[in-house]
Amino acid sequence: MIREPGLRKSALLWLCLLAPFFFGSYGLATWVTSQRSDVSSLVFDWERHMPFWAWTILPYWSIDVLYGLSLLLPRTHEALKCHALRLLTAQVIAVSCFLLWPLQFSFAKPETDGMFGWLFAALAGFDKPFNQAPSLHIALLIVLWVCYAQHTGGFWRWLVHGWFALIGLSVLTTYQHHFIDVPTGALVGWLCIWLWPQQRPGMLSGVRLTVSPRRRQLAGRYALLGLSIAALALGVGGPGWWLFWPALSVMLVALNYVLFDATGFQKGANGQLSMASRWLFAPYLAAAWLNSRWWTRKHPHPCLIVDNVCLGRIPTAGELKNGRFLAVLDLCAELPLDGSAIAYHSQPVLDLTVANVEQCREAAVTVEHLREHGPLLVCCALGYSRGAMAVAAWLLHTGRATSVDAAIQQIQKARPRIVLHDEHRKLLTSLVSKAGPANGD
Repeated sequence: MIREPGLRKSALLWLCLLAPFFFGSYGLATWVTSQRSDVSSLVFDWERHMPFWAWTILPYWSIDVLYGLSLLLPRTHEALKCHALRLLTAQVIAVSCFLLWPLQFSFAKPETDGMFGWLFAALAGFDKPFNQAPSLHIALLIVLWVCYAQHTGGFWRWLVHGWFALIGLSVLTTYQHHFIDVPTGALVGWLCIWLWPQQRPGMLSGVRLTVSPRRRQLAGRYALLGLSIAALALGVGGPGWWLFWPALSVMLVALNYVLFDATGFQKGANGQLSMASRWLFAPYLAAAWLNSRWWTRKHPHPCLIVDNVCLGRIPTAGELKNGRFLAVLDLCAELPLDGSAIAYHSQPVLDLTVANVEQCREAAVTVEHLREHGPLLVCCALGYSRGAMAVAAWLLHTGRATSVDAAIQQIQKARPRIVLHDEHRKLLTSLVSKAGPANGD
């Protein structure tokens, strides 16, 4: 890909903004914390056996060079802006946490001489034993790792993976951070990548407060669940702190319902979730997958509705490889599906919500188009509601059903456990009235 003109100048301007802000805000947080007398530490007993490897100060320091050079890698101004905003956001979040919840490193560093000793002394002149969780070093590591991996291939990509893994290890083996700082820093890094995705608008640009009472209710339930898990993590302590990951995951789901809609899961046209979503939502995604398998355990197979159109739960990669279906319409927002080997269309709709009229019309047209490729599977997490709504809209749109009741009955005959409530009926009725006479377009 050809680089857009003027990128080096833009990269320099970004560096002139980011570098002073990095040193200024980080130093401010260090100074403020050093004035406090109530700064504690979070450390596990097993960490006292962590080895001190003086040579790992080299990869630890290398992130400074990689930080500056990373601004030269993007090939478009938009990609450069996205990368710079990720770096800036990581700094803002981490420094805010340092000021609100200050922590300090509690181990004494062994004496080190030679070149390594000089590097440690230079680091100590700026980096005091504060600014711990979340580790800004790890947050920036995630952002930089993603950037370098995108712009390398083959041997060089493997080298990038190895070196960045070594940088991650070095925060512990140089006695700069306790373990709790590492996963919290990684979550901040992935959050920054999620907030500023490439090749799509930033998440903050798509914020819209929902007016749907149903979505607000679901958001409230997820938020309450997230707060409960966080409270449990605090109560259990120690290994229980890992519960903050599912707590954050569920809280982000709540934000999707109230602010971001289905785009919050960042499901692409190929059916895959973004890497950031896979990490941030991992606990929720695991629960959603198990839930889909549990509720459909007695009826796992898709059901033929009519004319080679089937309705079912979201399939596994293995189920798609058997060749039964040559096309898939995927209504599931929260679970990934590899649609690379078939005619595939993703139209994500949030779980337990009702699609709007335009989404139903689009789904109906898409079903009619995809079925030309061969047997078609219309799916959502369970194949009981979102997918059923799409099939009902298609039946009405093409005249295969003459009324809303007839469409629902036709689907229920093949898949009795579908869930279409009064709100679904009202929307389907609205779809029919706006569409006018049924047609087979």
